[in-house]
Amino acid sequence: MKILRIILLIFALLLLLSALTITGWAWIGLILFLFGLYQNSQLKKGKAKVLGRSILSNPKLYIIGGLLFSFVMAMIFVEPSNDTAKNVSPNQKVKSEQIKKDEKKALDEKKAKEEDEKEAFAKQQAEEQAKQEEEAKQAQSAEQAKQEAARKEQQTAESLGLVAATISRVVDGDTIELTDGRKVRFIGVNTPESTTRHETYGKEASNYTTSKLTGKQVWLQKDVSETDRYGRLLRIVWLAVPSNDMDENEIKTKMYNADLVLNGFAEPSTYPPDVKYSDYFVKYAREARDKGTGLWAYGVNGTTKGDLDQSTAVSSSQSSSSNTTNSSAPAASTPAATTPAPASGESEYFANCTELRKKYPNGVPSTHPAYQAKMDRDHDNYACEQ
Repeated sequence: MKILRIILLIFALLLLLSALTITGWAWIGLILFLFGLYQNSQLKKGKAKVLGRSILSNPKLYIIGGLLFSFVMAMIFVEPSNDTAKNVSPNQKVKSEQIKKDEKKALDEKKAKEEDEKEAFAKQQAEEQAKQEEEAKQAQSAEQAKQEAARKEQQTAESLGLVAATISRVVDGDTIELTDGRKVRFIGVNTPESTTRHETYGKEASNYTTSKLTGKQVWLQKDVSETDRYGRLLRIVWLAVPSNDMDENEIKTKMYNADLVLNGFAEPSTYPPDVKYSDYFVKYAREARDKGTGLWAYGVNGTTKGDLDQSTAVSSSQSSSSNTTNSSAPAASTPAATTPAPASGESEYFANCTELRKKYPNGVPSTHPAYQAKMDRDHDNYACEQ
């Protein structure tokens, strides 16, 4: 019996606790139940105060009353709760499902966005890497092409006898000084003087050469002579290596000697044996003179000595007087070979020493009718001597 009572007691407590989960009013029933248990235990021990024969003196009534009160309250409050649950649950279920769908959709969108960003980043990285590789490849190709061009240029320069040099300063229009201190006189051209003496348009020619060549690397080409009597190198100056040094288009665009003549800063001035480009220089000078370019604006003879200077007719009396003077001229002024003179009263004109030497291989003295001062560069009273 004792075990049965304990089991019933535990069952009753579980019912009360269940009622408490449904409504708070079940606390009143629980208190009555516990009070009844307490009173019952006191009566058994003989310690409880008997309150006459009223209902309050019977602990079992408290126990039963607490159970009934909690049960009734639970029944009262559980029925509406169940009805409400039945009525609301479809909406709540729809809302819950919608929330879950929205959460799943948001999660899927987030994952898709992350995947897109990841793919975009990977694509960007791949594009940047491909771009860098392409740039590196292009740079390498450009460098190889540059090296190949430099190699070919060097080979061409060597085949044409061109030597690279850097210009430190310009002395005047037709003379420069290299970084190693050597001076270079341009072959085949003559600009007006602008140093020890001044000729018209000399300063302009000097300024032009200064603007074009100072500090630049050029290519020097020897014709026949190494130096002049002042120890200056005699050279053709190329601004760039030509593929063919006799191609007229390249002469016009790449040779500085020709540039001076074409732009009217210099006159052609031929000194054999350096005559490789003399015909071109004479041609370009005539073109410039016809246009009145540069120094040719001052007259048909320009402003300095050159191959296009026009000679004046020499009278027979002047020729006779010159022949007399020549008989008393010092031997050192004339070459050993004898130059035949034309008949009295005859005058001759040659555009340059090349033409003159065809008839007079050893040149002519100052007394000769073919003599022109412009051909006597060393002023020894003998023109176009070998």
